[in-house]
Amino acid sequence: MNTDQKALVTATVNTLREHGVALTTHFYRRMFEHNPELKNVFNMGNQQNGKQQMALAMAVLAYAENIEDPSVLVHAVTKIGHKHVSLDIRPEHYAIVGRHLIASIGEVLGDAATPELLDAWATAYNELAGLMSGLESGLYQKAANQEGGWTGWRPFTVKRKVAESDEITSFYLYPTDGGRVADFQPGQYVSLKLFLPELNLFQPRQYSLSSAPNGEYYRISVKKEAGNPQHPNGMISNRLHDFVEEGGIVELAAPAGDFMLDTAKPTPVVLVSGGVGQTPLLSMLEHLISTNSPREVLWVHGSRNPQVHAFRQPVAELAARHEQVQQHIFYDKLATSPEQEGHYQGIVDLNTLNGGTLLPADADYYICGPAPFIRKQVQDLAALGVPREAIHFEEFGPATLSV
Repeated sequence: MNTDQKALVTATVNTLREHGVALTTHFYRRMFEHNPELKNVFNMGNQQNGKQQMALAMAVLAYAENIEDPSVLVHAVTKIGHKHVSLDIRPEHYAIVGRHLIASIGEVLGDAATPELLDAWATAYNELAGLMSGLESGLYQKAANQEGGWTGWRPFTVKRKVAESDEITSFYLYPTDGGRVADFQPGQYVSLKLFLPELNLFQPRQYSLSSAPNGEYYRISVKKEAGNPQHPNGMISNRLHDFVEEGGIVELAAPAGDFMLDTAKPTPVVLVSGGVGQTPLLSMLEHLISTNSPREVLWVHGSRNPQVHAFRQPVAELAARHEQVQQHIFYDKLATSPEQEGHYQGIVDLNTLNGGTLLPADADYYICGPAPFIRKQVQDLAALGVPREAIHFEEFGPATLSV
């Protein structure tokens, strides 16, 4: 991009702050009207609840704000790249999206969208698309080159289906072709695709891998969502619970994601989760145990009650057998009084752990749960003096957090 084009993109920042969601809403409506086949690629639940429109608006705004030095967005770009690879996004998709995005800018801004402005945004988009395609090409190549690796979608058989609590069920997924599965980094996820007759669409969803890498199978642990069964949110999760039985077939993309345990560090590890947010952290915990890591591990988990608390007994047994593992559990309401050791009433509050003194020094923190949960933990850790680079978090769904 030349200097004049960067200035034109920068000049749209205030408009994007005020009308970004209107722009992205128009864009998605336009794209799905002209290319309805892409409904099989995008999460239509997040389209209905507006999360995807908001996430894209934030991404477009961030790119415009940093057009002079896009390198500051490398973390966000990497996260998006992993997500795209997990959805089998290819360069030809970028051409379709770009065409509709530039057209939408013109249609939403009207007379303010001069030919020069549209040309500047087209140049900016094409540069970003080239960057993303290059990043994703490397990820595809890495996925295909490792033992048991693949790209695109691969059929897997559900060999075991295990209820972990009143709400969460684990699915043990083995390659239907009888081959091995690629290793992954503890904390990563897979995309799973099912056909939904209600929508007459294939729909992909991401599920964290909840076990340590083993070369034979993947385990995902899925929460059944309450609410209107016709609402796209939770439709894949609920269909897995209600209709996919042992012996059933699902399609998976190769493991992806940049939220992962740093296995090279010797530092203590604090794993902080809320509800089903424990799934990627379970993979980290199991990996540390299975590799006989000497690292100190503090497991902090919040759940509404013991009935919906998945993996309660397995984690307790790990903590009992391995002295380097300590656990602290928070329930909305305790069933017994006084509180048993290591159990607390209320939401997860790291300050409750003796004012934070039970948190190991120089630890790395891995946090997963709903956005408000993550925000609170990050803010509390910052107040306790934990450096930002030691805090790692994963938000399920479209990224909306910047903390």
